[in-house]
Amino acid sequence: MFPIHRPRRLRTSSQLRRMVRETVLTTNDLIYPLFAVPGEGIAKEVKSMPGVYQLSVDKIVEEAKEVYDLGIPGIILFGIPEDKDADATGAWHDCGIVQKAATAVKEAVPDLVVIADTCLCEYTTHGHCGYLQVGDLSGRVLNDPTLDLLKKTAVSQAKAGADIIAPSGMMDGFVQAIREALDEAGYQDTPILSYAAKYASAYYGPFRDAAESAPQFGDRRTYQMDPGNAREALKEIALDMAEGADMLMVKPALAYMDVIWRVKEASNLPVAAYNVSGEYSMVKAAALNGWIDEERVVMETLTSFKRAGSDLILTYHAKDAARWLNG
Repeated sequence: MFPIHRPRRLRTSSQLRRMVRETVLTTNDLIYPLFAVPGEGIAKEVKSMPGVYQLSVDKIVEEAKEVYDLGIPGIILFGIPEDKDADATGAWHDCGIVQKAATAVKEAVPDLVVIADTCLCEYTTHGHCGYLQVGDLSGRVLNDPTLDLLKKTAVSQAKAGADIIAPSGMMDGFVQAIREALDEAGYQDTPILSYAAKYASAYYGPFRDAAESAPQFGDRRTYQMDPGNAREALKEIALDMAEGADMLMVKPALAYMDVIWRVKEASNLPVAAYNVSGEYSMVKAAALNGWIDEERVVMETLTSFKRAGSDLILTYHAKDAARWLNG
């Protein structure tokens, strides 16, 4: 007449629930994105991302120190250059904004892991991730010429002190090209975190405000993945692993947890999930309106990414999450 199996027995107290918890989120899992801009003393809040700022290098250093003190092991740097051009010069120049920020952070907080986003869209006048055919308004990036730009960018970032290179442009062969360039330049020990499965997602909207990288025409669907495809992600990660990737990323995270799971099952490499700007902004907007419990929603969401298979989580919630975990 009564149940023999009573799973509720293991839920009767908070201490017991802690003891049998299968997935545990820690600060070690977190990476905090930062946006570097030219100037000094600048901290400009991104309108569509409450609590996220464009920061000058001196402010980036202050933020990096806070991140380190919270126990977060790494940051990823994005840059907004003073000038843009067709050759994405600001991406690979030794005095580029990410290069300056990486050097300053490593001097101030040497034990903090600095990841450099290795892409070109913030630095081109048209907002696409590489070279375009002259007169082409479709946004179809020329793959192989763009690899040369990515190689120069990766080497300049490593030279500036970046610990990890993270190519995000979804060019075919970009991992192999960057690996060869890094090795030839003497950076054989610099790992590559590949944006291996990056989807053409509407969730990126607020990021384009933060990075000032919206395409001036067309879209990125000819190089970023179609949201309906999951098997294709396994093809992409297989190629990147064969080309020498050290870690793999799935982006976005929230709507692609099935892809995170598939990538984890198909790979023996660390898997990162990018909790992107649109995901962050939706939570922040609902929290600011009093519609949700922000802490519980954020922690549940981040835990779900880890449960799905991610070893690392890039998230704008990282500092808040660290405070809640440390509290």
